[in-house]
Amino acid sequence: MTKPLPPRAQARPVTLETHGIQRQDDYAWLRADNWQDVMRDGRDVLDDDIEAYLDAENAYQDAMMAPTKELQDTLFAEMRGRIKEDDSSVPSPDGPYAYGIKYVTGGQHPKFLRTKRDGSGEEILLDGDKEAEGRAYFKFGGAGHSDDHKLLAWGYDDKGSEFYSLQIRDLETCLDSETRIEDTAGGGVFSADGKYLFYVRLDDNHRPSKLFRHEIGTDPSADVLVFEEEDAGFFMGVGRTQSGDTILIDIHDHETSEVWTIPAHSPLDPPHLIAPRDTGVEYSVEDNGDSYYIRTNLGDAEDFKIVTAPKATPGREFWTDLVPHVAGRLILSHGLFKTFMVRLERENGLPRIVIRRLADNIEHEISFDEEAYSLGLSGGYEFDTTDIRFTYSSMTTPSRVFDYNVETRERVLRKEQEVPSGHDPASYVTRRLQAPAGDGETVPISLLYRKDTVLDGSAPCLLYGYGSYGMSMPASFNTNALSLVDRGFVYAIAHIRGGKEKGFRWYKDGRRENKKNTFTDFIAASKHLSSERFTSHDRIVAQGGSAGGMLMGAVANMAPDAFKGIIAEVPFVDVLATMLDDTLPLTPPEWPEWGNPITDKAAYDYIASYSPYDNVAAKDYPAILAVGGLTDPRVTYWEPAKWVAKLRATKTGDSLLMLKTNMEAGHGGASGRFDRLKEVALVQAFALMVTGKA
Repeated sequence: MTKPLPPRAQARPVTLETHGIQRQDDYAWLRADNWQDVMRDGRDVLDDDIEAYLDAENAYQDAMMAPTKELQDTLFAEMRGRIKEDDSSVPSPDGPYAYGIKYVTGGQHPKFLRTKRDGSGEEILLDGDKEAEGRAYFKFGGAGHSDDHKLLAWGYDDKGSEFYSLQIRDLETCLDSETRIEDTAGGGVFSADGKYLFYVRLDDNHRPSKLFRHEIGTDPSADVLVFEEEDAGFFMGVGRTQSGDTILIDIHDHETSEVWTIPAHSPLDPPHLIAPRDTGVEYSVEDNGDSYYIRTNLGDAEDFKIVTAPKATPGREFWTDLVPHVAGRLILSHGLFKTFMVRLERENGLPRIVIRRLADNIEHEISFDEEAYSLGLSGGYEFDTTDIRFTYSSMTTPSRVFDYNVETRERVLRKEQEVPSGHDPASYVTRRLQAPAGDGETVPISLLYRKDTVLDGSAPCLLYGYGSYGMSMPASFNTNALSLVDRGFVYAIAHIRGGKEKGFRWYKDGRRENKKNTFTDFIAASKHLSSERFTSHDRIVAQGGSAGGMLMGAVANMAPDAFKGIIAEVPFVDVLATMLDDTLPLTPPEWPEWGNPITDKAAYDYIASYSPYDNVAAKDYPAILAVGGLTDPRVTYWEPAKWVAKLRATKTGDSLLMLKTNMEAGHGGASGRFDRLKEVALVQAFALMVTGKA
């Protein structure tokens, strides 16, 4: 059968100049002039030429992947078979009730519920499947109840654009108010008396810049602007402390933060500043009684410390160290309860939970035995409690939910993830390797494979990486990965610089002027896996999404021979152009991460030296599958579209190159839990196909 010809985007050159440097962009026309409207309304307002090109690429991708259709169906069935369809969370107690979510067999979306505290009398407060009816896309934002349990504020996005509509539901009637608040960040917090709701609204450029106070029962047009952030480089969020006493207005970018407070019991009070922003200083706030407990990197506390301050005088000059800084011990988060504090920290690449009794400052930690694992604290509603909840898993061990009593130190298993189709942890091996990098560092790699996999270099490998924003990739249980592992794959996660797996310095060494360490670390991980015979260079498929998609584009340019295939999901590949466009939603807040090429020529030169789109060259590339979302506000659809267009016009050889744009979704892909699995099945089928395992 004759293979279909790949589409070719028309080259429409434009010349751009910055710092006296000219560059030519043949595919700038793929960026819709009305991109704000496209985010809101999708393909209905998309330019005909752009729509035609994206549709042609989708048709080509469909044709080239058609031989794997049966395989995709099999993979989908396997992955769905590992999901307990009628699953539910462990309800979290709050006064007379306990709140949770559940799914029903065949349902795509969660149902929010509550029971009486003893578990009886279940009420469905919000039915996701019902709310999603008739919508091509539907995703919940936040959902939070008032202190008196009478109201629920909940948000939803029905475009994938992350402009959330916010509704207020009467929990006695389960009816929403007639008024709906549009263009919000997705959730809100009630005042203590339940008379007011505080929420963040997005502007036309998708920036969370204004905090409003809504009086329950009134028209949202009368909502009061409480706080406005005028610097486009900062995000805004609103929350409430565990005690419930304080409403927090959190202003931050990727390296600097500022917090303002409003008493939850005096919601009409003006915001009060904790400490003014100071570039490079981060802090987050909880409270207990008359004191704030603040996690911060102030001074030389690179891996963070915890300080206290009086609520009456919360400025930095009154901060007193409580948990001192220890180099290499990264404090990830902290929570305050009436009699104790809990913190999640990481040392030597592994997380742990530490409990501190406030009465005498005695500490103890919760211990674990596996070589590599993932750990997380689950937020609860209550402040006056001696119980915390945490989740634990490893690459071989399904997720487990524990309740832990901080006084008796008793650990109670409340839930273990069920795999209906069956899972035997003893059939699998999880390992932690250390790959040598070129500058003397070592890069951790988490591995999962079957015990019967032959490790002589013949096994294919899926190597996943991210390496940005200080986000650490957990070595957690992933049922979807089992479909590859059961077919002989080694599944690997490279914990490269740009994350915080080895402390804050691991992040610093992988951002801005050190960004290329992220890419060279990933290549080093690939080479180490080959040299240790876990796989071979022509058997490795690399995968990354968003900023991890930028990683994919960079390593494809730098070391194409190190990979058989590249999976780039919602890839941030047009880095230079995006960082030069300060009208885009995330550009100003991203400058601390990448540098500002508008004002800084050195930053311009450095970004230009690795930006995947700008460094596409006439060379043989691995097989590439790029995936985008039309209404994506984080990585706009035209980034993967331009990248693929330029690759197709420039690269040599006949390796497969495909672009799939979800025309009805944004950054996270399809919204339903089963629809999302179809996208995972496509990606896995690509990996199997290019390694000859399909």
